[in-house]
Amino acid sequence: MSLFSRQSDAPLEDPTALARFGRLDMVARLVVEGYMIGQHKSPFKGSSVEFVEHRQYYPGDEIRHIDWRAFGKTGRYYIKEFEEETNLRAYLLVDASGSMGYGQSTLTKFEYARQLAASLGYLLLTQRDAVGLVTFDTDIRDRIEPSSNPQNFQLVTQALENCQPGSETSLSEIVGRLAPTLKRRSLVVIISDLFDETGPLQKALQQLRHDRHEVILFQTIAPEEEDFPFSRPTQFRSLEQAGHRILVDPHRLRAIYLEQYQKFERELVRTCGNAGVDLHKMLTSDPYHTALGAYLDDRTRLKRKR
Repeated sequence: MSLFSRQSDAPLEDPTALARFGRLDMVARLVVEGYMIGQHKSPFKGSSVEFVEHRQYYPGDEIRHIDWRAFGKTGRYYIKEFEEETNLRAYLLVDASGSMGYGQSTLTKFEYARQLAASLGYLLLTQRDAVGLVTFDTDIRDRIEPSSNPQNFQLVTQALENCQPGSETSLSEIVGRLAPTLKRRSLVVIISDLFDETGPLQKALQQLRHDRHEVILFQTIAPEEEDFPFSRPTQFRSLEQAGHRILVDPHRLRAIYLEQYQKFERELVRTCGNAGVDLHKMLTSDPYHTALGAYLDDRTRLKRKR
């Protein structure tokens, strides 16, 4: 009996509760297999990989490929045969800068980002794709080249588990340095709060697109950064500049903060649109399967454009 049949679905919806299950590789498997098993009863539409045809189910086939709608109509089990993308190489770029260490009511942004990266990595492997990893702050800290070997996934999750948020970063500079080293066409998945100047970021993303890489951005944001719920005088400290603290009255700061934050978000959307890349905002309270569905939707759409 699987863990899914013994546990309620609630922990799968809560990233903070999921973190209690332990290692990243195990949680990633729970997230991905739970998502795939739930597709026949899920409200998500169009987030499955495009398939070619059906065939009859035989003992030994993976149950996650069963077409439950066909079963409901015919009473027989049929398997969806999928188109294979055997040449896809994917780099998961995970921001490990100081600002990613923020978290109050949920996991920190970095904890959420590394679990999301592990889940996407496991999903890529189930599709026989090659997965690699880059973690960075001021500099590139870990780099694991893409491989479809399951042992490579263990290297990816171990690197993520050993990594902790460090100093400040410039995402645009890191991407600019990384792009020329990607010798083959790849999928680049960036997981970051994207707190960077939008002008240089657009140029860096356009460089990736010019080199014919596909790019997907997952902006990882804490709920408090989205709505600024603070009400009492609060001391804020910089997560990227040691010793920098400031005491503020949140009532006076809130309107200014929200105006600047919303302006930044609008500029970020415009930046990604101009660069031709997909952007998905993920709050650290959002279920990981929301990101998995968005990723599969993007992959299906990009595949049809080829």
